[in-house]
Amino acid sequence: MAQMTMIQAIKDAMRVELERDPNVILFGEDVGHVGGVFRATEGLQKEFGEERVFDTPLAESAIGGLAVGLGIQGFRPIAEIQFVGFIYEALDQICVQAARMRYRSGGRYNSPIVFRTPFGGGVKAAELHTDALEGLLVQTPGIKVVVPSNPYDAKGLLISAIRDNDPVFFMEHLNLYRAFRAEVPEGEYTIELGKANVVREGSDVTIITYGAMVHTSVKAAEEIEKTQGVKVEVIDLRTLIPLDIETIVTSIKKTNRAIIVQEAQKTSGVAAEVIAQINEKAILHLEAPVLRIAPPDTIYPFAQIEDAWLPSPASVIAGINQVLEF
Repeated sequence: MAQMTMIQAIKDAMRVELERDPNVILFGEDVGHVGGVFRATEGLQKEFGEERVFDTPLAESAIGGLAVGLGIQGFRPIAEIQFVGFIYEALDQICVQAARMRYRSGGRYNSPIVFRTPFGGGVKAAELHTDALEGLLVQTPGIKVVVPSNPYDAKGLLISAIRDNDPVFFMEHLNLYRAFRAEVPEGEYTIELGKANVVREGSDVTIITYGAMVHTSVKAAEEIEKTQGVKVEVIDLRTLIPLDIETIVTSIKKTNRAIIVQEAQKTSGVAAEVIAQINEKAILHLEAPVLRIAPPDTIYPFAQIEDAWLPSPASVIAGINQVLEF
């Protein structure tokens, strides 16, 4: 089995689907000859031609509109938004046109589109390159939101997203693109959208998280077990919409305590939604209030203080102790 980074696994997923389905097309800013700002599409234009892998103008609204039009004509577009902070220019096309297409047409048309975009901090990037804006999409009915945390999941989830008949917002964490390699099967395989993964089993506290925060949480779990003997279960959501609340509730029935760790600002994000659903479905199994570990509600900081702003293993450990001592 091949050892791949996440960026290699993402490119491999697109290659598999471009080869399998002639209706799959890929476009965005610099994705053709250059191969994308992070080289996620490097070599794909040469392999599949300029009609299926091509550059667009520097206009996110045009990328989104083109994807919607192609989608209702039977294509399966993969539209790359170069950085998540640029999606504001395309929110109408993504959240209004694509997300509502199936419903407003009574099922006559749909939008089988994947909007791929890098996001996430810890890389000392410029403003609007690292925000975690998943909350904007999670509150939009009609679109799925996927955030992989490792190369194996990235490939399987992306293939599932490309084959989905409704729009999928696929968020790729910048800091995970080349952070490590993992075994990734050759050829096609899928991972079900809406199914979380228990990446570490435990009995004292449940951590629910996604993206790069999976690795921050696992480091915290390993450290607190070594120093205090606390056994922490870590759930990688993988898909924020649909949310796998069943896996979360099953874990809470075992641990009776829960923490949500997210990279987005604290208010009205994924953590708030997860806590609301826990309160609706598992509140009688809790022995402490569910805690959020998240950055403060400020604009994303400059690089000099980024590390202090983001959740860290130390802040997660402090949160674990807080719910244990309640």
